[in-house]
Amino acid sequence: MNFSVCKGILAALFLIVLASGCATAPKSYDYTAFREAKPRSIVVLPPLNSSPDVKATYSMLAQMSYPLAESGYYVLPVSLVDAAFKENGLSNAAEVHAVPTAKLREIFGADAALYVEVKEYGSSYRIISSETAVAAEARLVDLRTGQTLWTGSARSSSAENNNNNNNGLAGMLIGALINQIANSVSDKSHTYAGITSQRLLTAGGGQGRLLYGPRNAKYGQD
Repeated sequence: MNFSVCKGILAALFLIVLASGCATAPKSYDYTAFREAKPRSIVVLPPLNSSPDVKATYSMLAQMSYPLAESGYYVLPVSLVDAAFKENGLSNAAEVHAVPTAKLREIFGADAALYVEVKEYGSSYRIISSETAVAAEARLVDLRTGQTLWTGSARSSSAENNNNNNNGLAGMLIGALINQIANSVSDKSHTYAGITSQRLLTAGGGQGRLLYGPRNAKYGQD
């Protein structure tokens, strides 16, 4: 192999490494609007449900207040908020999400509203694997201006802890079947909805996460 060919190969390898490095570099998250708004209170709206499981909306709704409160925000009681919507004829999440931000501010007096969409919820069986997964996307909107302050997404799955690679095909088939039955009987989706809520709405821990609220000792430090 002559010198020019080697030089060309080395140059190509360098470009590949450089490109992969650029692709994996963390992006800086812009918190300018979030810091300027300084939200103190949040009204959590019933999540939209894009999954086939009807339990997704209220399973997520029941578990989102805790991480928000721990992060330092006052969270309006979700049961009272949901009841208020239903008393005014808004019986599903799509109708609630369509309410103007100014109207939400007038009714609840909160600084911001949390809009969530459940993208995955439930168990799936794929011959040699069984997975229970919950994935959601969220955005925090300033009710005083209508501006989006933050967006995020998170996912949790039973597959994160599965390790059937050493059990052979028969072991994987049996393990998948057992997991599917157990997931269906115990509704493990609700458990993973809690994990997803924690990952999605716990402040701190890196770029793209929620900022700490004023009720947390770390407020203003992130």
